[in-house]
Amino acid sequence: MPLKPLTIARLKSEGLILLECLSGSRAYGLATPESDTDIKGVFYLPKSYYFARHNDYIPQVSNPSNDIVYYELGRYIELLLQNNPNMMELLSTPTEHILYKHPLMEAFSADWFISKLCQKTFAGFANSQIKKARGLNKKIVNPMKLEKKPILDFCTVLIDNRSVALVDWLHNTATDQKHIGLSVMAKATQMYAMYVDTTGGLGFSGLYQHVDATQLRLSTIPLGMTPIAYLSFNEQGYSKYCRDYKEYWQWVANRNESRYQATMTHAKEYDAKNMMHTIRLLEVAYDIAMTGKVIVKRPNRDELLNIKSGAREYNSILTQADQLSAKILEAFEKSPLPEQPNEQAALSALVVVRDQLYSNVN
Repeated sequence: MPLKPLTIARLKSEGLILLECLSGSRAYGLATPESDTDIKGVFYLPKSYYFARHNDYIPQVSNPSNDIVYYELGRYIELLLQNNPNMMELLSTPTEHILYKHPLMEAFSADWFISKLCQKTFAGFANSQIKKARGLNKKIVNPMKLEKKPILDFCTVLIDNRSVALVDWLHNTATDQKHIGLSVMAKATQMYAMYVDTTGGLGFSGLYQHVDATQLRLSTIPLGMTPIAYLSFNEQGYSKYCRDYKEYWQWVANRNESRYQATMTHAKEYDAKNMMHTIRLLEVAYDIAMTGKVIVKRPNRDELLNIKSGAREYNSILTQADQLSAKILEAFEKSPLPEQPNEQAALSALVVVRDQLYSNVN
């Protein structure tokens, strides 16, 4: 018999929540009147679920918008042992933003989890966001036309000791691409001998089969026929263009339109909110290396909100990120933090806590 779904309402009504905290901008001290209220927390499975089939394990429960998320106790500890930034911040939530904390959650010490692995998870994630930001900047600065370029735009005709764009040559000579035959030139990459069928009776294949073609077509050329010119095809350039075109228009289709419009409004050509959190993550990583603590509430609210507002130039933020990354690398090399979290202590405490949670449950 399938188990009934777990919902947030059920977690609350059955007293399954172990930790509930404000998260996101409110926990960071960066909330503005427009900010949403994000909540993260920890729950434990009902006993019947926990001892059910392995495939029935439920690692998290969230609302449809994912701004309220509760992680199952075992999943929470698993992510902490990976130094997952979201979970490390949840573990270190400032007291004033903790909405509820079960006494058993005191069994888990932050000292067990903070390790040099944070350099990879915090700074590594931040740097991945910088890479995305560079890509976003490129898309905004270099928008692509909806009309896709045809393969012929990447071809050049070599004739009379000069090169001419194929589309210009076709126009100037009033030649239909269907009347052209190509044959491969030995030992010449993407170079073709080009023939024209002036009578239409040779049955040449033409240059392509349809407008979205990714390859040029070859034809059977009669023996002794002399090429009128040679054609060079920039296949690598065309392949890259096709990849960029597909990626760009997928991005347009899937982008957060309100975030994009905000980006265009401040005219700095970067996702300001994303860049603010990138700098914030790097600063948290540096704090961890220097203090051994995850400082969730940021002391430089005005500076970070200045980035979010789009007041900073894109290149200056990237420079700041690069400088922070260098400082983080040096700080972690000198840090006395352990290389890895204390897995044995964390898992032992998890067993004790689960035992107490289920000892009086039917």
